[in-house]
Amino acid sequence: MFEKIEGVILRTQDYGETHKLVTLFTKEKGRVTAIARGAKKPKSRMAAITQPFILGTFLMQGGSGLGTLQQGEIILSYRKIREDIIKTAYASYIAELTNKLIDEKIADPFIYKQFVLSLQAITDDKDPEIITMMYELKLYKKAGFAPILQQCAHCGQHSEAYVAFSVQEGGLLCQRCAMVDKEATTISSAIVKLLQMFSAVDIERIGNISVKTENKKLMQALMETYYDQYGGYFIKSKKFLKQLDLFTDAD
Repeated sequence: MFEKIEGVILRTQDYGETHKLVTLFTKEKGRVTAIARGAKKPKSRMAAITQPFILGTFLMQGGSGLGTLQQGEIILSYRKIREDIIKTAYASYIAELTNKLIDEKIADPFIYKQFVLSLQAITDDKDPEIITMMYELKLYKKAGFAPILQQCAHCGQHSEAYVAFSVQEGGLLCQRCAMVDKEATTISSAIVKLLQMFSAVDIERIGNISVKTENKKLMQALMETYYDQYGGYFIKSKKFLKQLDLFTDAD
């Protein structure tokens, strides 16, 4: 049985001498893995359409085991991502995170749309750090471990004065509950509003946001510590992002 699906290449790996195993995040079927026969041959049409981050339509033949990609057409190549080491690093990170956290063969049109929009935003030179944090928060919600950002994580009450972020409690703390976690990080009202916006707002609606470097660094540190506590999967590309950050800071 042949199916036409739309999807983005998340990762590829060699399979035999001439084939590749291709993992796609698809609009219709969620995450799927299929064999692309002959894709390692330089002149193969499959080689051109099975590069990382390619958005395309693919004809897939299903079966009792792995499916087979028979052909495909490129919708967007996101070449600017592959030609820029920083864009590649962030795109690789969100692709790997998606591969780890999205269930196999279960469609999620919203997360799929947010992923494609994130790649487009990175291509269009929007701040990749902000786009990544926005996508992370949406993916964490899908995976069931998003931080609590619209009410106090301890008492459950809505507040006008959230003053800390607690990894232990799983989100924001109001002024009354700030002392329940002595290791909670004190944060400003500006960071609270940014975290709430990043969590709630569709990536499509984001223009060019200017965020102070120190605020971005603090939010990234909170997100990293939070994921380490609740995420469960090692993300290899995160190490490269951190190395890249050290490199750019040195410049």
